[in-house]
Amino acid sequence: MRSKTVFRNAATWWLFCATLLSITSFSVPASSGADDLVARKIYTGWIPYYAMKTALPAAVANGDLIKEVMPFWYTLKSESVITDLYTPANPSVPMANPLASMRDSGFAIIPTITDGTSKLALAKIIANSKTRTTLVATITKLVVTNNFHGIDLDFEGFAFVDGNATWPSTQPNWVAFVKELSDSLHQQEKLLSVTTPVLFDPLSGKKGYYLYDWATIAPMIDRLRIMTYDYSTASPGPIGPLSWAEKSVQYAVSVVPASKIYVGVAGYGRDWVTRVTGICPSAVAKTVSPTAKAATFVMRDASTLSTTYGAVPLYNESYAEVTFSYQKVYNGLSASGLATTCTASRTAWYMDARGYAARAQLVGKYHLGGITAWTLGMEDPGALDAVRQVAQSIAPDQVIGALTTQANELSYGTPIDVKAVFSLADKQPIAGLQVRVEGLNAGETIWRTLADAITSEDGSIATSVLVGKSISLRVSSDGTWDRNSSQSPPQAIAITRRISIVSPASSPLGVPIRISGVVQPHAAGVQISLQEFILGKWQSSPQGAMTDSSGKFEILITKGSRGFAQYRLSTSADAQLKGVTSSIFNVVIY
Repeated sequence: MRSKTVFRNAATWWLFCATLLSITSFSVPASSGADDLVARKIYTGWIPYYAMKTALPAAVANGDLIKEVMPFWYTLKSESVITDLYTPANPSVPMANPLASMRDSGFAIIPTITDGTSKLALAKIIANSKTRTTLVATITKLVVTNNFHGIDLDFEGFAFVDGNATWPSTQPNWVAFVKELSDSLHQQEKLLSVTTPVLFDPLSGKKGYYLYDWATIAPMIDRLRIMTYDYSTASPGPIGPLSWAEKSVQYAVSVVPASKIYVGVAGYGRDWVTRVTGICPSAVAKTVSPTAKAATFVMRDASTLSTTYGAVPLYNESYAEVTFSYQKVYNGLSASGLATTCTASRTAWYMDARGYAARAQLVGKYHLGGITAWTLGMEDPGALDAVRQVAQSIAPDQVIGALTTQANELSYGTPIDVKAVFSLADKQPIAGLQVRVEGLNAGETIWRTLADAITSEDGSIATSVLVGKSISLRVSSDGTWDRNSSQSPPQAIAITRRISIVSPASSPLGVPIRISGVVQPHAAGVQISLQEFILGKWQSSPQGAMTDSSGKFEILITKGSRGFAQYRLSTSADAQLKGVTSSIFNVVIY
């Protein structure tokens, strides 16, 4: 089972707030930029509600490695209730603050929901079509309301609480639930991530937690995060042996697209008591015992722990983990109040920088999406430097798209001529690249595809798009293992209304002049203003009009003297369309 030991810090909240306020000042460690190499963004992980002071700054400081994060903030209580764990734990820091820091760092935000129900409760919810549909709606609403990029499901109760006798009946219901949630989220252009324990090739004779059925849900999900840790819990041993993790990865890539797969790394270690001599003080007797649960520690504290007790850490190449053993003396009082002492022999295991690097190398070997850490902020700086070196060695080529258009302002109905050139960082053109022209209107948050194209031998495209309102344009390409995704800087194109006018060339004195016309695009409520050229300058007339639903309007104006009158009309503007002023037209009054 995933280690969810709460590593709480007693620091006061003002320190927490100060930490969050200073997040924007974090930068990539100097050692990472020594050779100015761009790193593939292969690192991601969880940001727990109880460890915001360390987890969020660690993510922001290593943004060159991270493209997405999973706030560990929610737990499911029923098909219609998802409990917010963040707010009670962080009463002085509104959730909007860390979310803003994540968005400012360019992270995709994919919060995790855990199973907070009782034994078999969630299995019953997804077994019933009505409650399953309600659950799908509840999760989708959480994602859409908060504008998250998606959701991560960490439903471990099936595996570790319900019992494996329930797996055959739970498995098809789990698949049905994932399918329905996937459809719902994808309709909203949101991502579905699932976090599960390990599975193995059934032909190997060791299936793992097969109820999660990776092969069937593979087309439905966007991320598969494998908990390749907690291999040893009851007795001393590695947290997640490299060969064991790789076997699970090998099965995963055989049934799930490799780019969706993230292999787990543990930022924690375990410290077991293996032997006790003497009688331990009553205050520690239950925990200082070979039968007690192992203590946990975070990676960044491992060196201090070994040094304190004079232990010599040994790196196990096969497991890609570190272990050390030591003895600790406990002094105190027995249950009867007498002085007593005991000596515990202890053994610790954890992943260090070499272990993180070994697992990061699986990303390059199998072309995985990345590694995922339980949790961000537990690692020591050396581990992130080691990951960064691997990430730089497998970095994709940088693709640069440059967009040009014929003008920044066009009249409604005029096609926008789009030209773009795609090249590598060394200016080498990229031929045969599938690219998109994308648009974003005012008030929208999702870029829409307006046209598809393939670059020519010189890396260029030329196409045209027709839009109905002001828009920002960019050209984009999807990433592959060898090349990164790209988006050109957006270019704003203002679309002006188009106005057509019908006016008499002449009119008798005292007879109302009828000026009519149509505004495009057709819309009701567009204000039409009339101006007349008098004494060398344009002056606004009190006469005006509003368009009807067909975009039509009519203005009546009566002149009190004979002569030559010059007029022009202008339309109002809004967030979507720029106003336009018509050509000058003349009326002879006789």
